[in-house]
Amino acid sequence: MARTLLIVDDEENVRNALKRSLRKEGYEFHTASGPEEALEILKRVPVDVVISDHMMPKITGIEFLSMVRDRYPDVGRIMLTGEADMNTAIRAINDGQIYRFLRKPWDDTEIKVILAFAFEKVEEERETRRLLANARKAAVEQASGTPAAPARSAEMTELEQAHPGISSVKRDESGAVILDEDDT
Repeated sequence: MARTLLIVDDEENVRNALKRSLRKEGYEFHTASGPEEALEILKRVPVDVVISDHMMPKITGIEFLSMVRDRYPDVGRIMLTGEADMNTAIRAINDGQIYRFLRKPWDDTEIKVILAFAFEKVEEERETRRLLANARKAAVEQASGTPAAPARSAEMTELEQAHPGISSVKRDESGAVILDEDDT
């Protein structure tokens, strides 16, 4: 499945230039001229990473990417701007709205590398959430005596082999999890 990229910028020439720069990377592209249009696309299309301009009419890139983070936490977020205010960049990164902050004009090689890392990060986070959900479900099934589904059972066996002890939980008489000294 192709990695999906949504480019949000109020300038058509910037959207087109980004698509040209990245055309050989094999991404599926979606473009929007502003945050409202981008949010509509996100409702309809699964997107992996959003690259957004910062200075747009009505809503800033930070405000838009905050909405994306809240509504679509699985989506990677990158800000691209010609207004390179370091305080804005630091605030956006520290507050978790964005993965990276890039300046216009961008360097094609740099943006390709950053996007590759962003897609990897998104994929790793999704896989981690999936494994945790399966581990939680298996723990509930184990506690209730319900047999685990074969796929989850195989995943748990694989996880246990890679990380011995991951599937065993020690609890005290009140039900609280007990951590060994080695676990901290």
